Amino acid sequence: MITIMGATGATGGALLHRLTGLDVPCRAISRTPGTLRAATDARAPVEIVGADAADPRTLRDALKGSTQLFLAMANSPRQAELEMNAIDAAALCGVEHVVKLSAPAAEPASPVAISRGHWQVEEHLAATGMTATLLRPYAFMQKLLLNAPSVAQGVLIGAMRDAPCNYIDVRDIADVAAETLLDPGLAGATYTLTGPQAFSHSALARLLGELTGRPVRHIDLPPNDFHSHLLSTAHMPPWLASHVVEIQQLAVSRPEFPNDTTETVLGRPARTLPDFIREHLRVFTATT
Repeated sequence: MITIMGATGATGGALLHRLTGLDVPCRAISRTPGTLRAATDARAPVEIVGADAADPRTLRDALKGSTQLFLAMANSPRQAELEMNAIDAAALCGVEHVVKLSAPAAEPASPVAISRGHWQVEEHLAATGMTATLLRPYAFMQKLLLNAPSVAQGVLIGAMRDAPCNYIDVRDIADVAAETLLDPGLAGATYTLTGPQAFSHSALARLLGELTGRPVRHIDLPPNDFHSHLLSTAHMPPWLASHVVEIQQLAVSRPEFPNDTTETVLGRPARTLPDFIREHLRVFTATT
């Protein structure tokens, strides 16, 4: 039994859609099972169960009978703690293979706090003896939709200077996850995942302008000013604003280059950023 933890998230939801589309029986764990059940096709071969990662007992109940676990929890200050709870419960329940959604720069001294947490979880997973497959995707294309209101006003704001940034569609991440769950030959490896092309913010602004038919101006702020902008305008909690600044500064300090891992695993090209923007043109051009 394949169990998905994080099925209400972008990647976990895309994986659930992929597996059920292949008629693969699976289980989805959610703190709000009723909400997930209402959003899932009743004909899909999926069992939906409730559990809370902060409550190990509910995790053990939800994971009974599972042989594989896809683990993708939302970024938060407690993410490492909650993911380790899930890993411990999986080990106790006899899970053999864990596919963990991680991040680039998952290192003990990473400049990104969330990535340091991912490294801690990866080490914890390795110590259990379960087969561990690590997915390390770069920036999600879907996160760009958070910029849609400002883009619709003709502005793209960041703190990345002119550094290239890799963008990957979460549907491609989910498809890679599905392959590693369904093909034993792909299990146990670390996959760094990118889209086919990296874009600086200035290049992204030009692309958005071309595709929306409206000029989009790139504004690059000093990191502290960008942090303040995210607090005051985007109304992010401080930890999340710090995370966004950290990952943009990571792109500055460690230039990002695309690879062909996604295409190699899937046997098809990765989705492109221009195609993603075309798919969501109505969002990027909507005005309030």
